[in-house]
Amino acid sequence: MMNDEVPDEGDFDAGRRRGEFDDITPEDFIRGTGNPPGWLGSDEINRMRNEMPIPYVQIVPVRTDELGRVAQVGSLLRVSDDGSIERTLIAGRVLYHESIREAIARNVAKDLGDIALPVLPSSLQPFTVAEFFPTPGISDYFDARQHAIALCYVVPIAGDCRPQDETLDVEWVDPNGAMLDTFLGQMGNGYGTIVRQALAWAGR
Repeated sequence: MMNDEVPDEGDFDAGRRRGEFDDITPEDFIRGTGNPPGWLGSDEINRMRNEMPIPYVQIVPVRTDELGRVAQVGSLLRVSDDGSIERTLIAGRVLYHESIREAIARNVAKDLGDIALPVLPSSLQPFTVAEFFPTPGISDYFDARQHAIALCYVVPIAGDCRPQDETLDVEWVDPNGAMLDTFLGQMGNGYGTIVRQALAWAGR
């Protein structure tokens, strides 16, 4: 789904039946009162985060050349909870009754806009699985809010990026350039490791 949480009339899977989701529109998520099906309120999601692992998709956006090689790798600039600027990746929960492909498309659109035109992976096999823990030191990946299990994908971006939601900007770097190490050094909580694994998986 390319627009918010539910498909518009022209979306690729707009005709697929979703049971209780069939009458939900994007406006229900943006301006409606209460929460549509599959969307948890802040108290509910905080309770769930304290009781069970949460499934996520983690997306490394790339630009490719005419031969399909990674020419640039992207990162997002956001304002963190403490008000500082952080460099991170596209990430988001997989919602109830949402396929992994839909979760990838929705989270790309949420951060990069509807005309980013992501090239969705032909296989749902992730290049790695990153397990984020709320306790530092258990793994390379840390998330103070929750225990999250993230399926990680490299997704080529064919269109124009218009940062949305909490994303301030998208910055691109040459994977073979001198700035790559600087960018990765600015990514905390294990995101730099994910990018290095993504580039190795892509042959860079």
